[in-house]
Amino acid sequence: MGVVVLMGVIALVLFVERTLYLHRGQVASKRFLDGIKNTLENRRIVEALTLCEEAPGPVAAVVKAALLHATDDAEKMRYAVQAAAIIEIPSLERRLGFIAAIAQIAPLVGLLGTLLGMITTFYAFSQGGHYATADALSNGMWQALVVTAGSLFVAIPTHLAYHFLSGRVRAFVRDMESAGNKIMRYLLSDYREGGKGSEPPFTSA
Repeated sequence: MGVVVLMGVIALVLFVERTLYLHRGQVASKRFLDGIKNTLENRRIVEALTLCEEAPGPVAAVVKAALLHATDDAEKMRYAVQAAAIIEIPSLERRLGFIAAIAQIAPLVGLLGTLLGMITTFYAFSQGGHYATADALSNGMWQALVVTAGSLFVAIPTHLAYHFLSGRVRAFVRDMESAGNKIMRYLLSDYREGGKGSEPPFTSA
């Protein structure tokens, strides 16, 4: 039973840590993009980059990658945006595998506890000869039932926590894709058309 409790504590700690991490990285992508576009309309790309650096989360990192290649062609800009997204995704998915593993292993630990409890019960029965006391039999059955219930009590919420966090990660990925596509379209069309006839305010390294 101690193993089940330990797994439950670890799962809870990981869930809280991941929830707080994803919450800190959350940003209203539409409002953020509107602010970036308003800044770029005044040709203040350095200020836009500063906004990206100050904003948390993967959406800002993807937008920053596009801004750093604002004067490049579409292929180079797309490659930079995709590379930034690839870097951010592992950070979002970090430790989710541990949570999934706990959700899958907890029932197996409960099954093992059940088997050990039944073994204890039959051993007590065999030691009692033709008769076995109720206490001797109940100890093993009690162990089996408690471990089984405890493992399910850990596994079910952990499964729900994993699917909740996976949904949050998928939402972040969708936001990154949407923000990357929108900022690229803006930089390749409206931003460049607005800058015709003037010196480019920024050149990527």
